[in-house]
Amino acid sequence: MRSLLFLLVWGVSLPLWAAHGYALWGDLKYPANFPHFDYVNPSAPKGGELRLVSNLRVSTFDKYNPFTIKGAAPAYLSSLMFDSLLTGALDETGSGYGLLADDIEVAADGLSATFRLRPNARFHNGAAVLALDVKHSYDTLIGPHTTPGFKSLLEDVAGLDVLGERQVRYRFKKPNRELVLTVGNLPVFSHQWGMENGKLKSFDQVVMDIPIGSGPYKIGPVRFGKDITYVRDTNYWAKDLNVKRGTSNFDRVTVKIYKDNTARLEALKAGEFDLMRFFSAGDWARRVNGKRFDSGELVKTEFKHRLPSGFQSYVLNTRRDLFKDVRVRQALGLALDYEWMNRQMFYNSYQRVQGLFGNTDCQASGLPSQEELTLLEPWRKEVPAATFGTMAVPPRTDGASSLRGNLRQAQALLKQAGWEVRDGALRNAQGRAFEFEYLDSNDGGARVLAPWMRSLEKLGIKLNFRPVDFALYQQRLHKFEFDITTMAYGGTHNPGQEYADMFGSKAADIEDSGNLTGVKNVAVDALIMKMTSAKSKAELLPACRALDRVISHSHLLIPQWTAVNHRMVYNDWRVAKPPNMPPYASGETWAIDTWWSKK
Repeated sequence: MRSLLFLLVWGVSLPLWAAHGYALWGDLKYPANFPHFDYVNPSAPKGGELRLVSNLRVSTFDKYNPFTIKGAAPAYLSSLMFDSLLTGALDETGSGYGLLADDIEVAADGLSATFRLRPNARFHNGAAVLALDVKHSYDTLIGPHTTPGFKSLLEDVAGLDVLGERQVRYRFKKPNRELVLTVGNLPVFSHQWGMENGKLKSFDQVVMDIPIGSGPYKIGPVRFGKDITYVRDTNYWAKDLNVKRGTSNFDRVTVKIYKDNTARLEALKAGEFDLMRFFSAGDWARRVNGKRFDSGELVKTEFKHRLPSGFQSYVLNTRRDLFKDVRVRQALGLALDYEWMNRQMFYNSYQRVQGLFGNTDCQASGLPSQEELTLLEPWRKEVPAATFGTMAVPPRTDGASSLRGNLRQAQALLKQAGWEVRDGALRNAQGRAFEFEYLDSNDGGARVLAPWMRSLEKLGIKLNFRPVDFALYQQRLHKFEFDITTMAYGGTHNPGQEYADMFGSKAADIEDSGNLTGVKNVAVDALIMKMTSAKSKAELLPACRALDRVISHSHLLIPQWTAVNHRMVYNDWRVAKPPNMPPYASGETWAIDTWWSKK
């Protein structure tokens, strides 16, 4: 690794960074020419099959293009079929190592990054991966037919220049260390994908065209509504590359599709697939058993990780007049009895979500630091007054606290906001009853929602559960046609531009953006900008902690729960694994990437 300071030598400006990889804060773990990542088995045999279960909430898929808005693509397609300029390591954060690119150079002013492509990089059709393909991929992803998240993610990218047959330069609107990793991790696909009769189709019409990627797997046999098999490309161009050594060991990865959770669980017990990750505490505690577990064929275990906890939450759509008052939103959160739910429904297996950045250095706590106050002070009139006090924490119903006390506090907040109980319901001055709808694509969500519904009834509030099929659920979320729903937001150790998509004012008005809450706040926009433009971790931390405080005290999200382990069942007779899971891997990623077949 060569990390160079900005200086002038012989009148020539040297790059800020030039190396085989890139680290957000200049601390790559692996040196140039490292043999392989530490967490893989470089001698793992190739062969066999890994049978998985789809992690999507749909009964099947209707397209092979994972980047367009409409429809559903098969699980794992993007990660298995598309390589990128850089690839991350699962045992460190904020870094990327050359995959399609073998050299990364960042300009001294931080306004551009140049990538040189490997001469041996190839697509599945045998064509070389060239600079024109990288540009085509970028131009397509920010075009009119892809999910808006790409546009928000790449908002600060000024453009992409082709410098040569195998050299590209991304230009940035302003210095932003994270953008190098952002563009480096974009999927790259062939400019010939979607070609028909010598003419390229509009990208929204590229639906069932087989993707032309450069990843380790290609699409194999498909049985719509039942399964899809990805077949290892034996001519995969990067199979001997250090960042890929010991990975992609299965000849076939078959993803099976089941219509409901009960069917998935029974299929696992019947030995129909090799790996399943569990998100239901009830299933894990009571229903993961049977003769295959007794024989040792199926192994039930928990893998500890160091991943961010994320912020799975009930999302309040503040585009609705009902939720515009922060006191109303706070009152709804006070009615949620998480401690009772964790005891009675979750077998004490979860922890409460704490803000946006739980289990990371960005997590805010206690009183704001002087650095945080400096960032917050210009926006004092734009954020809740409580932001300048102790960090918001979810209300509790154990110890010195109780649900009754929380409901009294909620009642007082609602009264301040103009809501009082009249004629058997909570009503505002115009006589409107407080009634709203919870949107879900899973009938099973009603059981978890029921305790909260009962507590809200005590306040005179009626919460209706509305289950719909997944297609309609997606459509309504895309158009922001909901009152409240649940969203499992992934966390990160290095937050950046993606938060503009989730909480930025511009994204609030873009259909299908990630800003489900509808928040439009200049303070939030300014803090996200500070976060993304940070030049050091010392600059990043006050910005992300200040953002954490503003969002949490705005009560846009009602925190739910998170697990600190990956709960997994795997078939010990069919698959083998490295001794330790890398700390920043998800269970499925680790298995697909680094396990191997015993058959």
